[in-house]
Order: sequence, then structure tokens, then C-alpha cells
Amino acid sequence: MFSCRTRGFCPSCHAKRVEEWGEWMRETLLLDVPHRQVVFTIPKRLRVFFKFDRRLLGDLCRSALPALNRCFEIMTGRALRLGVIAVLQTFGDRINLHVHLHFLVTEGGVDAAGVFHKIPGIDDARLAELFAREVLRMLVGRKLLSPEWAERILSWPHSGFNVHSLVRARTKPEAERIGKYMLRPILALERLTLLEGEGKVGYRHGEKGAELETMDYLEFIARVTSHIPDKGQVTVRYYGLYANAHRGKVRKESLAASPLRIVEEECRRLPAKGWAALIRKVYEVDPMVCPRCGGAMRVVAFLTEHAVVDRIIDHLKLTFAAEKPPPPTWAFRDLDLVADPPVEYFP
Repeated sequence: MFSCRTRGFCPSCHAKRVEEWGEWMRETLLLDVPHRQVVFTIPKRLRVFFKFDRRLLGDLCRSALPALNRCFEIMTGRALRLGVIAVLQTFGDRINLHVHLHFLVTEGGVDAAGVFHKIPGIDDARLAELFAREVLRMLVGRKLLSPEWAERILSWPHSGFNVHSLVRARTKPEAERIGKYMLRPILALERLTLLEGEGKVGYRHGEKGAELETMDYLEFIARVTSHIPDKGQVTVRYYGLYANAHRGKVRKESLAASPLRIVEEECRRLPAKGWAALIRKVYEVDPMVCPRCGGAMRVVAFLTEHAVVDRIIDHLKLTFAAEKPPPPTWAFRDLDLVADPPVEYFP
């Protein structure tokens, strides 16, 4: 009798393992607080690095963690220790190459005083930006990507980095159900069919298996085996409040009996992106680069007086006609025009 040795290949033995793991997670590991499933996705053009070097999957997971911690710190204004269960996945719905991460995260974290600060939600767009910078910094550090290419990817309107955190678990049973979904096997036997007349293998995917994809049996074997983890590779990781070291410390100090003191945190508004970053994203043009010499420009002053602006326009002999009048001044009262401070992301 063959066994995949807990590598997630066999749907039958892996299903038993998932059930046992879900029960242990619900009864032993999880804190009695709401959780969220956070899914991190990377661009297609970067997935090939992780296909041929599986050691990078651990680096990918460690890149998402500081981005998540930084996002919570920005929202709450304090450093928090989160509870995170991370699952690495390399396969998609069609058994295709789709490297992504599933995180089961506590809705908040514990500060230095042991108080749990609960947050109402996560800003997916800002978290995706932080995640993208961490991943690109890692790839640049491993010399798999040049700093110029990393900056170019960040300047694209749709970089391919994505974060989804709308799935919420209010109770431990709901968190257990999400956790078992995160740990699902590579393929489902009920979606697999043998097309004897064509001599091919069919695999259903999509919502309720509505779509059928046929492939040669060798291609099917190649797809499945390409997602089997290497021997000893860890696909489920625990961080923060759920890390083995932290849980061992809690047990040693007998702190498990004391319940968490939970504080409802009213998140601070995240600062808006700078005007230069918005122009680069929308128009794909860097306003801080001189159009004549290509050198870097810097802001000397902000001119807000109409008379001064008119004199400069007259001196430069610039003429233009607006298609519609500008919006009234009251439309800008509630806008947050504070830009992010400049940060060096790549060496």
C-alpha cells in the first residue's frame, strides 16, 4: 500500500489528517477571538521562481508576515503580536501553477501589556502594496530580480500582487472550517474522470465543477506531481501568538488560564498615497522625472496663490482651455492630502 507521507497528495489519507488537524486547532490552538482569512497572491511572471526553487516558498511566507504586522501597526498605532496560521499552496483550481498563501489571522493582536486590540477590518489595497515591496525586496536580495525591474513592476497600474481578506470567522467552528479549506489536498477525486473513448483525463473546475478540462494522462501526472512538496518541506507554519515558542512560554508561565483583555480598536485613517505615486499609477508617467534631460526633479515650493500662478503662466506663454470648470473648493475639505514619507525600498 502506497502513502504520500503527509505531503497532501493522496485525497483519502490527507482528508483524515485535515479532520484531525482541524479538531486540534479548534480545541487547543485557536484563541477565542474573531479571525480572518487573508489570501496573498503574486504575479504570474514571478511564479516561475518558486516553481524551480521551492526554498523560496518559505521566504515568500516570511515576506507576507512583516507586511501584515506593518499593516496592523499602521492601523492601530502600536506594535502588536498577531496569531497567524500560514499555509503554502502552489496549485490552483485546475491543478495549474498558482503560488499563493492562505493566512488565518486573528482580528487584532496583543500589545506589550498583554491587552488584545481588536480591529474592525483590513485595508487590502495597502496590505497588497506592503506585501509587494517585501516580496520584491526578497527577490532583489537573492539576485533573481534587478532593482530596476522591481521598481518597474511597482509602477504598473496592475502589478499582479493581490490581497483578499473578506472571509471572516466569528467563532472557533467557523475558523476550523476555513482552516480545513486552507489545508485541502491538491486534487478532488469527485472531479476526476477518465475519458476512455478519447484516451484522456478530464478534471472539472470552476464553481461547482461547471467547467471540464481534458488533458493527456502524462500532462495530468506532470501537473499533480509538480505540486508535491519536497521531503521535509513545511507547508503549515505558525507565527506570533500561535508560534510553538510563544505557546510554550505561555504554558510555562501558566498564563493560559487568564483570559485576554480585549479592547475594541478604532483604527486610524491610513495616510493617502502621494500625488506623484497616484500620477505614476494612473498615467504611467513619473512627474518627478524631467521630460528634457531625464534627471530627477524635486519639489521646491507649493504655489497656492492664483496671482502668482497666473504670472508664471503668462511669463511662460502657456495657454490652455479647460473642458469643464474646476470643482468647488468645498469638495476638497474632507480629503486627506498627507503623503507618505519617502522610503528607500531597494538597495
